[in-house]
Amino acid sequence: MHIRGRYSWLLRPFYVVFDLCVINIFVFWFFDFNDQNLYFFDNSFWNNKHLLFILYTIIFWPLSTFFLKFYNVYRFTSVPHILSLLIKQLLAYTLIMYAFIGIFRSIDVQAFVTFKYLMLSFGIIGLVKIIGYYGLKKYRSVLDGNIRRVIIIGGSSGAQELERLFTNNKELGYKLLALFSNKREKGITGTIEDSFKYIEEEEGIDEIYCAIDELSEKDVNDFVKYASMNRINIKFIPNTKKLFSKRLKTDYYNYLPVLSIQEVALNNNLNRIIKRVFDIAFSLFIIIFFLSWFIPLMAILIKLESKGPVFYKHIRNGINYKEFTCYKFRSLSHNNDMDYEHVKEQDSRVTKIGRFIRKTSIDELPQFFNVLKGDMSVVGPRPHMIPYTKEYAKKIDKYNFVFRHSVKPGISGLAQVKGYRGEIKNDEDIINRIKYDIFYIENWSLFLDIKIIFETIINILKGEKKAY
Repeated sequence: MHIRGRYSWLLRPFYVVFDLCVINIFVFWFFDFNDQNLYFFDNSFWNNKHLLFILYTIIFWPLSTFFLKFYNVYRFTSVPHILSLLIKQLLAYTLIMYAFIGIFRSIDVQAFVTFKYLMLSFGIIGLVKIIGYYGLKKYRSVLDGNIRRVIIIGGSSGAQELERLFTNNKELGYKLLALFSNKREKGITGTIEDSFKYIEEEEGIDEIYCAIDELSEKDVNDFVKYASMNRINIKFIPNTKKLFSKRLKTDYYNYLPVLSIQEVALNNNLNRIIKRVFDIAFSLFIIIFFLSWFIPLMAILIKLESKGPVFYKHIRNGINYKEFTCYKFRSLSHNNDMDYEHVKEQDSRVTKIGRFIRKTSIDELPQFFNVLKGDMSVVGPRPHMIPYTKEYAKKIDKYNFVFRHSVKPGISGLAQVKGYRGEIKNDEDIINRIKYDIFYIENWSLFLDIKIIFETIINILKGEKKAY
């Protein structure tokens, strides 16, 4: 008999208790809240500030973690997201701690001691969290533990992508039991009608994933009913060519559920400020310590091979379609069609030095000046040539294409590190590029930017060929 959930529900309470123990044990080590008196029974209850601090953290630590969703880590959660949760909780706990110190003005703490306490405590908390995260992945992939048994209804592109994800990533812990579809023939267990009988007879199904575009309204209602009766989680897969990743939230007007689109991460003013500060700091670092000597070197190499300017200046659409001049090291022999003809593989216009700098993406480095000016960001959707922007807009849902231009374009982006870069050869290329761009905008975090930067560097070092 399959026991749904088993012991995984114990993980969250364990982490809560462990974290509370860590922050309170190290408080005794680093601080003397009781003015040299560290023992519970030497003072009255209300005068024992250490004991009061423990009670204080027992109340406010769980509250802060609840609002920040600190323990909402799932099998599909990424490491950058875990790290961002750690930083948010560190900032929240720092405020909680100083609020306690403010209540008892007699408590004297040194800033450096507080810093060491916070770094050690959260270092251990973070280390255990990461070890647990990777330990569970290994447990699932090697020992087949912590498994969720799932079925997929539908043969859409999204359903097939999910099938590949479950099959190829055993560390996620999903066991695909069956696949049902009326449209697809290869690899299916049966039709959608057959799936209802399967659900009734098969024990231990944990989740049902339904491709929404292949189901009728009656099918959806029937699956919801079957899932409810059999205590199975049901989830829906959107048509990825029409709906990318709009996140919906449910509000209740009295008892009436109303869906609305949540504010996306990069439309939040605070996040925009954080991103801009990071962009300025990172671009200044690259310009001062690298481009200051690298530009003269590249100028000599480019000029030795062909006549023309060192920099290629081209007009691109930025945020809200605002046009700006984008800079690159010139990699082509100079001509009047550079702004209108996309560079193709084996393009005769590409110079020898140009072929090298395109392969290593060095040609993009002058765009750090665009970042400093505020026209671009270090990470974001890549800007297209203006004629191509108009062409692509005809192939993509208008809302999603316009939404892509609601943020600054980037030197690198999520779509690029996922392989969708350079020349657009078919509709699938631009659809996937926009899909990743929309996901990035809606799910932005500083750690996601850092992750994309590192992946970009790794791709360059691996010598991945730049698409023309």
